[in-house]
Amino acid sequence: MTFQPIDYAFFQQPTLSLASALLGKLLVKETEFGTASGWIVETEAYIGPEDRAAHSYGNRRTKRTEVMFGPPGYAYTYVMHTHCLMNVVSGEIGYPEAVLIRALEPCSGFDLMYQRRGKVKKEPELTNGPGKLTKSLGIVKEDYGRGMFEYPLFIAEGKEVGSIAVGPRIGINNSREAVHYPWRFWVEGNPFVSK
Repeated sequence: MTFQPIDYAFFQQPTLSLASALLGKLLVKETEFGTASGWIVETEAYIGPEDRAAHSYGNRRTKRTEVMFGPPGYAYTYVMHTHCLMNVVSGEIGYPEAVLIRALEPCSGFDLMYQRRGKVKKEPELTNGPGKLTKSLGIVKEDYGRGMFEYPLFIAEGKEVGSIAVGPRIGINNSREAVHYPWRFWVEGNPFVSK
């Protein structure tokens, strides 16, 4: 199976639009061990510096958040609770925004995914969370700053999705009013959406 990176122009849209447009697209990671991929079925938008849930809230510029201040379409990876999470940088240069990839429906590289995830038996458990999907695909913190429009970590055209659901983001309990922002998007009824 051969995948082609999407055109860079795709990433040049407002963050909330991008978060929704990413649903159904294919996230692909090529490694020396092979290629694994999955259709994106859940995302969350983070719109700093006004978004208390964003790492860039208040224009916080650190070594970790630096990539978010650049152009859209680049990988923002970081480690949280020992898991690597991956975002796609969005918004204009100087406006640190990003879209977290929360869940995938596996497309290719199943054997690799099972090897990387260890004792997982049920297919949805491979990729139904932001830390699970990065482990399954072999996405690591060192992928920070990679262009998501070129090999080896990229977004490719995917498939049409059905109904898109919208609601509050998950796991941001200390974010005051930001807890209620309806900036989570998912493919309604898809069994790979995170719990």
